[in-house]
Amino acid sequence: QVQLVESGGGTVQAGGSLRLSCAASGRTFSTYAMGWFRQAPGKEREFAAAINWSGGTTYYADSVKGRFTISRDNRKDTVYLQMNSLKPEDTAVYYCAARWDYGRNYYQVDEYDYWGQGTQVTVSS
Repeated sequence: QVQLVESGGGTVQAGGSLRLSCAASGRTFSTYAMGWFRQAPGKEREFAAAINWSGGTTYYADSVKGRFTISRDNRKDTVYLQMNSLKPEDTAVYYCAARWDYGRNYYQVDEYDYWGQGTQVTVSS
């Protein structure tokens, strides 16, 4: 069992930055792929970014590529999402997710087994 706790959300003006953190419990964090997903009001949850078990490979949705950076620290059991050049359309609840890393399907919501409670990100224009 893995428990995930997100932090770092808030309200920022367009063009600003935020850094989300996700702290994981459990002794197997370094074997898990980690993902960040987001859900805006009235919309389905969508993929934003993911990182493999070692941190050596990252994946991004086209909508955030070049603006967001995902990273992880396996010594601290924590994954991060650095969000720069934020836009109003980035407004959503952001969720951290985890699953055992079997090397594929990083983009798919249904492939992740563990989820955090979410943190709100609001970008004002």
